[in-house]
Amino acid sequence: MRHALALSMAALLAVMGACDKGKKTGGQGSGSGSAASFEAEQAQFDAERRPDKLVEALGLQPGSRVADIGAGSGLITVHLARAVAPNGKVVATDVSGAVLELLSQRLKAAKLDTVVEPRVVAADTPGLEPGMYDAILLAEVDHYFTDPVAWLKSAATALKPGGKLVISNRIYHRAQSMAAAGKAGLGTPVESTPMPSHFIAVFTAGEAKK
Repeated sequence: MRHALALSMAALLAVMGACDKGKKTGGQGSGSGSAASFEAEQAQFDAERRPDKLVEALGLQPGSRVADIGAGSGLITVHLARAVAPNGKVVATDVSGAVLELLSQRLKAAKLDTVVEPRVVAADTPGLEPGMYDAILLAEVDHYFTDPVAWLKSAATALKPGGKLVISNRIYHRAQSMAAAGKAGLGTPVESTPMPSHFIAVFTAGEAKK
């Protein structure tokens, strides 16, 4: 999970994002910063969390523009970057600049830093340009939003026509996630459960409920 100390609400969200994006591993962003430590952490994460399934759900290809929300130290971001390289872009957001520094180190070690833009955003604000994204990923982060319905509505405006908003989280958060998505008018998702502990829900822009 994104590792940090909670001092304020924004900081708490950042940490939980970084802690939780260990969410994406059970402990993201704890490495020493060496290439070897990044590789070991990445290998464990990849085996446990199957990020390839997220890349598949997002429908990414070279040249795509994707946002990784609450990116933490980049354990998923590195896979998104490989999928959209060489001429695509990953905007990796987090409320913590410190944890995004770990992300930058990971991406530099993987020689993918030119594909990724780390971006510090305010808590509960997507911070994305309207109509610019082929895909937006929320992996183990939406349950931290103070107002997830408002956040999702705002994020949906950043998608291109036919773009995908993908929510992935632990199964016990599914009801909360789907309720917020429904109230935000995202429509009916295509769902999968690549692992017993997690679900993936794919919403497509333009297929929202009328």
